[in-house]
Amino acid sequence: MKKIETLAGLQKAGVIAVVRGATKEEALQASHAIIKGGIVGIELTFTVPQADEVIRELSDAYKGHPEVLIGAGTVLDATTARLAIMSGAQYIVSPSFDRETAEICNLYQIPYLPGCMTITEMQTALKSGVDIIKLFPGSAYGPSIVSAFKAPFPQLNIMPTGGVSLDNMSEWFKAGVVAVGVGGNLLAPAAQGDFKKVTEVAKQYSDKLNEIKR
Repeated sequence: MKKIETLAGLQKAGVIAVVRGATKEEALQASHAIIKGGIVGIELTFTVPQADEVIRELSDAYKGHPEVLIGAGTVLDATTARLAIMSGAQYIVSPSFDRETAEICNLYQIPYLPGCMTITEMQTALKSGVDIIKLFPGSAYGPSIVSAFKAPFPQLNIMPTGGVSLDNMSEWFKAGVVAVGVGGNLLAPAAQGDFKKVTEVAKQYSDKLNEIKR
């Protein structure tokens, strides 16, 4: 049941914040600032120093808030996936599909969202039990590609990441995606230590999502 609940939670969250950071502290503060702004899906990338510790701390901090979903991103192999899961990650995101990672996620009943760009990659991922495909980088295509992918695979659940902005977010949802991943412009103020601004931008995304889903 846990996996089904997480998948439903990701769809409800709608916007998944891809959190990177130069330090553990920056990533932690950015995550708290994003959640404060109303975005409840956090994808903490393994490019962050001591990423597993950040995931553990965030998981502990939001234990009483089931709507907040803490996942791990930039997971390149099964070893990292297992480390993330043991640290409390509720879902695993990769830039590309990896069969061993899919298997370890299935073993622990944790959703796996691999980055795919082609129909072949998507078919392989679906065969391995993947429920949500991360269309990455979304900027290489744009919203119009969604219907092309869903023509042969109407059962595809797509989450574009890369190239999603406040301006084109509604187009992506209109095209039929289940969620979107956002990073760059949301996290930019964190690098300058302006976490208040991070909360403001997160709120803009959160408000936009509520408008779209109304």
